[in-house]
Amino acid sequence: MKEQRIMCHYDVEEIHAQIRHNVKLLREMKGKSQLEMALAIGHSSAAFYAKAELGIQRKKFNVEHLVKLRMF
Repeated sequence: MKEQRIMCHYDVEEIHAQIRHNVKLLREMKGKSQLEMALAIGHSSAAFYAKAELGIQRKKFNVEHLVKLRMF
């Protein structure tokens, strides 16, 4: 029987940090502004996007955001 591991809070934060890093790299590679990326995920201003990219005020990208960014 394969051992299962429960993710701890540290693991989750590490994953969110990697997602933020990858999203920022994607934006920079595409030459897009934070506003353009925010509009692509359905937000009308760059405020949420900027906070999620920086990891402040508990703002995080969700799976729907990531799918939309991938297709943008």
